[in-house]
Amino acid sequence: MSRSGKLPPHPPPTAAGGRMPLSLLATGTAAFFTLGLIQAMYGPSFPLFQARYGVSTAGVGVIASAHFLGSAIAPPLVGLLLRRLSVRAGMSFSLLILAAGMLGVVFAPSWALAVAAAFVGGLGLGGVSACLNAAYASVGARAVNLVNAVFGVGSMVSPLLVAALTGAGAGAATGVPGGPFLVVAALCAVTFVVGRVWGVPDIAPAPQDGAPARPGVQFALFAALIASYVGLEAGYGAWTVRYLTELRVADAALILSAFWAALTIGRVLTGVFAARLRPERVVLGSAATLLLCALAAAVPGLAGAAFVLAGLALAPVFGTTLAWLTRTLSARLVPFLLVAGSLGGVVAPALLGVLFARWGAPAVPAFLGTLAALLALFTVLVARQARAGAGGAAVP
Repeated sequence: MSRSGKLPPHPPPTAAGGRMPLSLLATGTAAFFTLGLIQAMYGPSFPLFQARYGVSTAGVGVIASAHFLGSAIAPPLVGLLLRRLSVRAGMSFSLLILAAGMLGVVFAPSWALAVAAAFVGGLGLGGVSACLNAAYASVGARAVNLVNAVFGVGSMVSPLLVAALTGAGAGAATGVPGGPFLVVAALCAVTFVVGRVWGVPDIAPAPQDGAPARPGVQFALFAALIASYVGLEAGYGAWTVRYLTELRVADAALILSAFWAALTIGRVLTGVFAARLRPERVVLGSAATLLLCALAAAVPGLAGAAFVLAGLALAPVFGTTLAWLTRTLSARLVPFLLVAGSLGGVVAPALLGVLFARWGAPAVPAFLGTLAALLALFTVLVARQARAGAGGAAVP
């Protein structure tokens, strides 16, 4: 406490992973665990929705699509609102929307209203994610990687929670999709309280001495980089089982689970050990490893291990890239960067499906290798732009 009796403000942490009070991670931990739960909750709940509303197998997936549509629409709206609102206000409002959507899914009297409620919940999820990713990215790579790792933990717990609370599986025909979604609504309240008690990090200003000469070009390169990353993550997630089955690799589903576990563990390790490394080196190393993984995946005997290693290699990219952006650009651009990532996640799996249908299984490692090469290219270009801005002249 200062001599005037007032508490001094927290010193601004460095973008390279400066230290922050561990209490400020509490809100991110609660929030991202909640987001991970709901993001992976709809699929395991499909039989319950079918039993309750009498929808067909072909039509039940629309509720997940509505949720993801809402989560994709929210970030640019939040990016605009953060120019006028604090992160705490934006997060609190988004948590309220998410909780309202979850309660709507539970108590909706018709299928159409349940789908609308899922869309509302998606808006809330996208808002919370955009607010907190922007805030933690401005704190540094350590914080943003750790809270995003918790998201993966929530996603792994989610199917177990659905099964435990609804009897999904053997009793799916008689279960009601209420308990899991009520848990999410309750966790929204818990997150709100945690934010009030331990605080929410606000967005730190970008360093003025490193401002790029062409910020529009810099942001476009970051957007291309993150789109390549999300395309890789979505491509591995969507096509691992099909590709490995085509190669007659045993335990394809288990390998996919190991891929997601490796991604989560890798984010924790990145948050603990890699925050002080230069971000371009971390991302470029990941891209090079992913390129090797794609080459190894073309060999049946190496494919399983290559896919698991790819999870570890992907882990540092997302959080490190968000923190990297905040070194030269405003962290309020992070929500718009998330939109670019969503586009990569939409386009890549669909395009890979077209290529698979035309050229067969070899299209998968070829496509993933191409995306890894693009990730490396955009990383180099972003680094050149950053050095040009810092030095006031283009790098030869």
